[in-house]
Amino acid sequence: MSAFAPPKSKKARGTGASSNGNQKDYFKGIGNIQYKPDAGADEVMVFKHYNATEVINGRTMAEWLRFSVCFWHTFRGVGADPFGFPTIKRPWDDGSDSMENAKRRLRAAFEFFSKLGIKYWTFHDRDVAPEGETLEETNRNLDEITDLALELMEQTGVKLLWNTCNLFANPRYMNGAMTNPDAHVVAYAAAQIKKGLEIGKKMNAENFVFWGGREGYFTILNTDIRSELQNMANILKMVVEYKEKIGFKGQLLIEPKPKEPARHQYDYDAMTVIAFLRTYGLQEHFKINVEPNHTTLAGHPYEHDVVMASVCDMLGSIDSNTGSPDLGWDTDQFPMDVKNCTMVMKTVLEQGGLATGGLNFDAKVRRESTHLNDMFIAHIGAMDSFARGLRSAVKIKEEGVLANMVQQRYASFESGLGAKIAKGVSSLEECEDYVKQNGEPELVSGHQEKYESVLNHYV
Repeated sequence: MSAFAPPKSKKARGTGASSNGNQKDYFKGIGNIQYKPDAGADEVMVFKHYNATEVINGRTMAEWLRFSVCFWHTFRGVGADPFGFPTIKRPWDDGSDSMENAKRRLRAAFEFFSKLGIKYWTFHDRDVAPEGETLEETNRNLDEITDLALELMEQTGVKLLWNTCNLFANPRYMNGAMTNPDAHVVAYAAAQIKKGLEIGKKMNAENFVFWGGREGYFTILNTDIRSELQNMANILKMVVEYKEKIGFKGQLLIEPKPKEPARHQYDYDAMTVIAFLRTYGLQEHFKINVEPNHTTLAGHPYEHDVVMASVCDMLGSIDSNTGSPDLGWDTDQFPMDVKNCTMVMKTVLEQGGLATGGLNFDAKVRRESTHLNDMFIAHIGAMDSFARGLRSAVKIKEEGVLANMVQQRYASFESGLGAKIAKGVSSLEECEDYVKQNGEPELVSGHQEKYESVLNHYV
């Protein structure tokens, strides 16, 4: 997760350009995206595989996939990178940090959601509303913008999958937010989170996410790691307390990432986060929001954190994107690899769905993709990829070939000593006696290539 969040400026209190203030057609010439399974290769403004109302494995595709558009990349991204100036200029955006401009972005976004047929969206607080000179002014801006968002949600039927707080862009957070060595900064982060939870309740958010982009270190020499972890845990305990106090029903989520912008982030990967939550007694209140691009940055396979979180009953939601494996940073590309999507959906099926979570496209068009159509094409392609992944995963489940192969591989734990080990009722002495009686175990092939070939049959 990252966000476009310009520093606060006096322009935030201005009105900006007033053109197109209530315009309804920001995407002229683009209608609602239709399902057309017989479309040709070059017909990219239609769904070829995603059929929202089609029932598959007992639910509609829309219910299984729960797609969401992220506001920050799609409506605040400008195509800038460390080596180049912005390349993307949207017709509704005058480039100002004004409230009027913020409202136009929001109206354009909901038109996009509606034409794409997506029923969920996500945002950071500072993406949707400009930051003011004081916390009070900032909160008033956020109240005004979210009032409009609620109206647009009511008009379109689009729901809020989750909201979150940008605790990394403002210079005050250069040394961290919840883990900052200055208690004043930690208090500011806590106040910002308090407002975020209130906004989540106001908008009936189904989840609330924490991503600690600057919760980590650049050098251990100036870092009291124990203190920082304890302070972060204490703030999260305050979150749980306040969430219950105000009656916010959304699921709390933590999103792992190993590095960038920090050299090392405390939420390195799914298992690191789970260990942190269990260490500080927070495991009953939080689940994991997995971003596969972060997973690969941690040196794991694409689906690794999805699987590990699910195995630990901690998978809450997925920020569906991908990266370039040959690069060492977070590229936030749209997920177009059907095999990766299949592996993710296989896990989602096995755990019975994502409950209040979803597949949020935390992805941005490339800085070279400057046409309005590119916004649609990117999302359509990714939605089709996950629809294909869902179909493949359902077929894998229904035919049971892979499951039977795995079951046979672990068959030795179904009886005898293996069953006792699996149930936790054996002992080291009993294992030693078994080896003395049965000698050296045989080498048994893992058949990795066979498993991979079987998977290819379905993808």
